[in-house]
Amino acid sequence: MSGEFSLIDKYLVNRQKSRKDVLLAAGDDCALVEVPQGVSVAISTDTLVAGTHFLSQANPAWVAHKALASNISDLAAMGATPAWVSFALTMPEVDEAWLKPFCDSFFELADYYDIQLIGGDTSKGPLSLTLTVQGLVDPSKALRRDGASVGDWIYVTGNLGDSKAGLDVILDEAVRAKPNAQELEKRHYLSSPRVLVGQALLGLASSAIDISDGLISDLKHILNRSNVGASVNLDALPISNELVEFVEGEQSALQYALSSGEEYELCFTVPEQNKGSLDSALAHCGCKVTCIGQIRPLGNAQPSESVELLHHGRAVTWQLSGYDHFKA
Repeated sequence: MSGEFSLIDKYLVNRQKSRKDVLLAAGDDCALVEVPQGVSVAISTDTLVAGTHFLSQANPAWVAHKALASNISDLAAMGATPAWVSFALTMPEVDEAWLKPFCDSFFELADYYDIQLIGGDTSKGPLSLTLTVQGLVDPSKALRRDGASVGDWIYVTGNLGDSKAGLDVILDEAVRAKPNAQELEKRHYLSSPRVLVGQALLGLASSAIDISDGLISDLKHILNRSNVGASVNLDALPISNELVEFVEGEQSALQYALSSGEEYELCFTVPEQNKGSLDSALAHCGCKVTCIGQIRPLGNAQPSESVELLHHGRAVTWQLSGYDHFKA
């Protein structure tokens, strides 16, 4: 990319105070970081591609927030404390009018979560963003997908479904006149990683996952890894008034809540004996948490049938699937 090094120096280098555990950051072949004894590094990598995860004409500040927040959410789902990020940027050409608000937003969020940019790359090509985030967690307490047991209670953070509605607004100009359209579009891009919740769940939750592909799909990831089933009470699903108005009815809103991708809320399970401690553990997190169901035996059910949906006490068979980037 023409002017690669001046571009890096101007927008990506010396934007943050150095963490004490960063011995060498951008400017060399590799970064050097120091890991405390007895702590493991949680690592997650995601790529966002223009036309698949965001439109090229989208607000670059919102795109930056979405890119970093979605990766931080992976750390939150493990109960990890965010520490470092590497960032590879591919652009068709140098566009400083796009890059400045993008980087301003990126570093604002990074500083909020005390994440230091320690390296990356820039290249020429179709617009895409690849981030690798790393966090620190006690390996004996790290939240995983394979720990759910029969009788555990299922919880989610925040409201569900808003992101899918926001995506509708992004993809279809015809729905921009519907109630709350602009607010839901904003919520699609500006999620809040539940880092404090993930940390508070260490030692309490038996499993956890962030909701990136839809509640139905992501809950099944826990169920498949844990070899259990689940009953979900649809009446308990947390949905916003804005979503109900936008989709013109509660049933449609509930279906959005089950299938909405890129929510970046947490879904987690808690054993009965830890349920009473949950409220006090989460009191400082400032986040809505809702119990939506319970883990049950899998029995002879196939993985596709591992989730029982209950609506007003009766089983329903809505044909729903989560978000698939390759079908979007």
